[in-house]
Amino acid sequence: MLGLGRGSREGAISIEVSIKNCGGTKQWSAALRLLHEGLRLGVQLVPSHYIATASACREGGQWQHALSVLSEMWKAKLEPNSATMLGSAHARRASSGSERWRC
Repeated sequence: MLGLGRGSREGAISIEVSIKNCGGTKQWSAALRLLHEGLRLGVQLVPSHYIATASACREGGQWQHALSVLSEMWKAKLEPNSATMLGSAHARRASSGSERWRC
């Protein structure tokens, strides 16, 4: 996929959009796979990636997975701020023109 190199901003936004789409369709296991694939590829993930994944797990009734994802975020020493909690504006606008990951 294009734009998914180490530290790629486009890759990070694409993953976040896809994870949020998974949450909207209650595909919690796909959201977990996307998060872990981003980690494996070395994409610089931020708190909103973890929060969106935890939300997808919550929406799917998978509370243990949701708590595990949040624990991973804290272990990585990533702290959400108010902008993270409101959602990434970049992720909401990223649907135009870029290749996106799929649930």
